Amino acid sequence: MKHPGLWKMLTVAMCVALVGCLQAQELRGHVSIVLLGATGDLAKKYLWQGLFQLYLDEVGKDHSFSFHGAALTAPEQGWKLMAKALESLSCPSDMAPSHCAELKDQFLRLSQYRQLKTAEDYRTLSKDIEAQVKQEDLREAGRIFYFSVPPFAYVDIARNINSSCRPGPGAWLRVVFEKPFGHDHLSAQQLATELGSFFQEEEMYRVDHYLGKQAVAQILPFRDQNRKALDGLWNRHHVERVEIIMKETVDAEGRISFYEEYGVIRDVLQNHLTEILMLVAMELPLNVSSSAAVLQHKLEAFRGLRGLNKGSAVVGQYQAYSAQARRELQKPEGFHSLTPTFAGVLVHVDSLRWEGVPFTLMSGKALDERVGYVRVLFKNQAFCIQHERHWAPEQSPCLPRQIIFHIGHGELSHPAILVSRNLFRPSLPAHSWAEVQERPGLRVLGRPLSDFYAYSPLRERDAYSILLSHIFHGRKESFITTENLLASWDFWTPLLDSLAHEVPRLYPGGADTGCLLDLELNGGHLSFSQQQPEQLVPGPGSAPKPSDFQVLRARYRESPLISAWPEELISRLASDIEASALQAVQHFGKFHLALSGGSSPIALFQQLAMGHYSFPWAHTHLWLVDERCVPLSDPDSNFQGLQAHLLQHIRLPYYNIHPMPVHLHQRLCAEEDQGAQTYAGEISALVANSSFDLVLLGMGTDGHTASLFPQSPTGLDGEQLVVLTQSPFRPHQRMSLSLPLINRAKKVAVLVMGRTKRDITMLVSRVGQEPRKWPISGVLPSSGQLVWYMDYEAFLG
Repeated sequence: MKHPGLWKMLTVAMCVALVGCLQAQELRGHVSIVLLGATGDLAKKYLWQGLFQLYLDEVGKDHSFSFHGAALTAPEQGWKLMAKALESLSCPSDMAPSHCAELKDQFLRLSQYRQLKTAEDYRTLSKDIEAQVKQEDLREAGRIFYFSVPPFAYVDIARNINSSCRPGPGAWLRVVFEKPFGHDHLSAQQLATELGSFFQEEEMYRVDHYLGKQAVAQILPFRDQNRKALDGLWNRHHVERVEIIMKETVDAEGRISFYEEYGVIRDVLQNHLTEILMLVAMELPLNVSSSAAVLQHKLEAFRGLRGLNKGSAVVGQYQAYSAQARRELQKPEGFHSLTPTFAGVLVHVDSLRWEGVPFTLMSGKALDERVGYVRVLFKNQAFCIQHERHWAPEQSPCLPRQIIFHIGHGELSHPAILVSRNLFRPSLPAHSWAEVQERPGLRVLGRPLSDFYAYSPLRERDAYSILLSHIFHGRKESFITTENLLASWDFWTPLLDSLAHEVPRLYPGGADTGCLLDLELNGGHLSFSQQQPEQLVPGPGSAPKPSDFQVLRARYRESPLISAWPEELISRLASDIEASALQAVQHFGKFHLALSGGSSPIALFQQLAMGHYSFPWAHTHLWLVDERCVPLSDPDSNFQGLQAHLLQHIRLPYYNIHPMPVHLHQRLCAEEDQGAQTYAGEISALVANSSFDLVLLGMGTDGHTASLFPQSPTGLDGEQLVVLTQSPFRPHQRMSLSLPLINRAKKVAVLVMGRTKRDITMLVSRVGQEPRKWPISGVLPSSGQLVWYMDYEAFLG
């Protein structure tokens, strides 16, 4: 033998390979997948096909499988129903029919039905899995339980799995939940706590099937693969707005009981569209393949969402809905539902990247088309001299610049990613996405397809097949963690509460709706572009319109009163404040304005920010009338409301902004920190004679004003300019201007709005100056003017 060393090396290599093969065979993992609710609609439409696709993808690799369909139905009937669902399984179009038939037969042999009702049933299932693994000389890799059942059944099933059907040491457990995950923050928290008592966070996979749709699943990879091109574009300096849209042509008939409980915001916006919003708005991790990094960045994006208020949303309802509800729910003839079937919501992200960029989320039923897309529209400062027919798509800066993630349906009819040719040629994975062939006459969002670099998947895949694959491989980034779920509900619940009694705009449905649901962005507001025609208002007679009433001028408590509809009243008050500001600046060079917090002045702040461009902000000092004893960044802070609705929209020198010092030395409103005295000293130093040019007040239903409350003498008299007070409402600790300081003002405006103020308005009109019972009655400037601004509901009821 000429090369004994070589033969020895070859022999060792062959031995190592043989041992490796034997070890691989020995360690071959077995995965048991249990589909709970195996005979239901979701299982029949999507889940069995998704499991079959998972088997096609993984067969012959490192794992063996068994599939257990489970339900409450008795075994014989349950198997018949399950077998019927399995008949419709299909293979990819490029697979040979004979091979498809062979794999389908294998899958059917691996699938069985069992009734799961009691803890004993779950114990039996666990023993059968263990016996199969032992008999076939396999190693158990893990178990997947897919909960395709109503949420009320989750806890009992979770208890049985935890106590009787967990795999042994060394094997993983994955439990999969379908929405809805609660109805609001409280119910979501309760459900999460209950499930968390049975499962670890890493074991739970909450499904939002939109995260499995191909165009949505590609958002983060697209941003990652095109970092170089997007780094300078994906921000407030270049993005004009973002639209996240899901339109449906079908109505809610047949699902009214579900819809009455959830409505369109809970059904679509709180989950599907919010998850997409996160993918667009979140900071891009260095490694988008890291589940932990993606989920952490998503949570940080949730925390940057600005709180919603009533002005952030509009809601509608197709006209036939109430009749359908009366029929399906057996309601009386006079029943009219307030459940929205259409919603548009304006969202802002308070981050350096997205400050000021509007994100519009919209979804509705019974609309004119079925389509879903995300549209990132970029700003365009170009002005082109030549006629549009001479513009070249690849070169003309005058064509719209946009990136569209087309989720599906619409004229395009399939998932796609489109990038305007005058932006950049995008990079997409060549093995799974290909450029779309030219289709003359086809337009996407008003532009011909030829305007875009357009790509679509080489092979369309159902969302559930993608998500089931991710569950199998333990890819958590495509699912909703407990923290992200609760962050989402924390964001949406206040809006849902504020809209609970809102009457939605009625619309005919389909193409007949016309422009009735068109939306308009106005600063921090979202509104319908058009007034609703009278004939769509339910009930007999015609409703009065604001134009039917003039501004009413009268007297109230011997002072001038201005009363009007809310929009006209706010416009008048804003104009009066601007006039006072211009006059003060003309005579004294500055204007000192003290503003109250709460919900009533929000519309005023927005009006001042967006409609008064002659306002002398550069010479204005802003003070607070009162403040809650919370950090200034807290959503309950009056300063935070002022920041969100006014300060961030105007150019006011930062040294002219005077928040109340409620948070000193890491303490809130501690007497020894002397925050009230500090604020009083600042006022004395900057405001001549401590006399504000204008103080804006409100009036509570108990007669309080600023943070001066009935039955509490603090701040009603004496020498103190600023005081600490106690509120009967949370948070209880407050800081407030005193009544003597308020009465030094040159002008005091009291804004009173809403039907809930009608009773106190009537009462205060009849009482004298009794500030200990009704602090508002003590407002009477010693040498200035008091003017009351009331809307018709507060004044006339």
